Amino acid sequence: MTSRPDLHVPFEALPNPRGGSVRLAEMALTDAQHAFQRQGETGAALKRAIAALHSAGWLPAQRFAEALALVAPLGDESDANRARIADAIAIFGAAVERHNLRELACSTALFDHYRGLHALLAAHTRVAPVSYDDLALAGRAIAPATLRGFAPERLARVRAHYEEALLRLLRGPADESAAAYARLDACLADLRGPDPYDFWRLASSCVTSLRARAARAEPDDSARQNAHDADARRLYARFNLVLADQAHALTYAPRSLVRATLALLWRDFALYGAAPEEAEHVDVLRDYGLTVAWHVASTPASEAAWEEGAAQAGELARDAATRDLGVLRVNAFAYEDFLQSAETAIEALVERGAQASETGTVDEAAALSAANASHRLGAAACALGLGHVALLADTLGLAWRRVAYHGEARGAAPAAAEGATRGLDATVPERAAHMLRSMLHQAAAGIAPSEGRGSIVALTGMIEKPMPATR
Repeated sequence: MTSRPDLHVPFEALPNPRGGSVRLAEMALTDAQHAFQRQGETGAALKRAIAALHSAGWLPAQRFAEALALVAPLGDESDANRARIADAIAIFGAAVERHNLRELACSTALFDHYRGLHALLAAHTRVAPVSYDDLALAGRAIAPATLRGFAPERLARVRAHYEEALLRLLRGPADESAAAYARLDACLADLRGPDPYDFWRLASSCVTSLRARAARAEPDDSARQNAHDADARRLYARFNLVLADQAHALTYAPRSLVRATLALLWRDFALYGAAPEEAEHVDVLRDYGLTVAWHVASTPASEAAWEEGAAQAGELARDAATRDLGVLRVNAFAYEDFLQSAETAIEALVERGAQASETGTVDEAAALSAANASHRLGAAACALGLGHVALLADTLGLAWRRVAYHGEARGAAPAAAEGATRGLDATVPERAAHMLRSMLHQAAAGIAPSEGRGSIVALTGMIEKPMPATR
């Protein structure tokens, strides 16, 4: 897209050649780039891009485009501002053309530009600092992360060991970092409880994954290695504050830290995929409603071969038949494959919701089955580019997981005898499943699926409601 041959346009995830394209947004971003280079008006073009991305349900991309629209008028202030904004438009437009929704959400390059745009804006108005999860988790519900109760003496001992190891990690010599990491990990393992939404399960998974990714980085990729190591150290330091909260009998971890930790855990898996040995981390992500692709390519040669295959597939996709679903143009064969796989999944989801609503009872296995079906549907919709469908399916899957693990009671506690949840308020996921089916019927009829915003709001209220904690 970029007309500047001197500009290096990085990408961190493979293009998605069978994914849907938002041509209106692509053309609007091209117009905005050309207008910006001529010192012309970019507002109208960026507004067209925002509207198209919103219609497609590409929410992180919409948020980035909104930042561009706010900052673009500041390009006249200095050459440095102009260069920064021009680079952001070009790199963002190139990312939109790769049709990879996970990259648009989780790209560190895009987030660096997003943060830079907000820094320009902060010089003129009071704006809140941005964090990585502002893009990565845009529009997503976040389940509360619990802190289990401890005997004060035991927790005091764990805190003392943790703080000693943290001090050694942050201030000690580099050759002692491995021992410090081992002691910190042992403390996290001691803190971890049986609840799937125990905060220390998420915390341990995130820092372990970050350090493993840093260790596997190519020798010449020291920047990525250092960034992962720095992220892990910052999290270990922030976790120390959570220990203080737990000592004061708080039952839930700070929401902002849960979001930050979850986004960092998801980042590399969303961009590069997951290997089979990383299944435990993928399970944690799935419990929070986030899906990844499985990816076994792990050498430069296999990565190059994969990229070459993606490029060839992209050439074939350009000549393939297409279908228009509102602003989204999709590959006809990918579209048919999606509809066939989605039909079975959605009927099972509707049936499961109806049964639970009628009986007020659902067992854990049934709820997890519904959650997994939702996540498969969400991943398929994400690959096709149906952003609104993908977000609702992922949110519905998370709701079913909350039901499986904790239940969503109407004044009734879970009946643990046969692993069932009684008093279940299943009307929320049931209505969401019907809404999801309606959206799929719209897609099958060649109509742009509606947003499903009401269902997402209702599911979010169900997901984010704290469950009674056992201290």
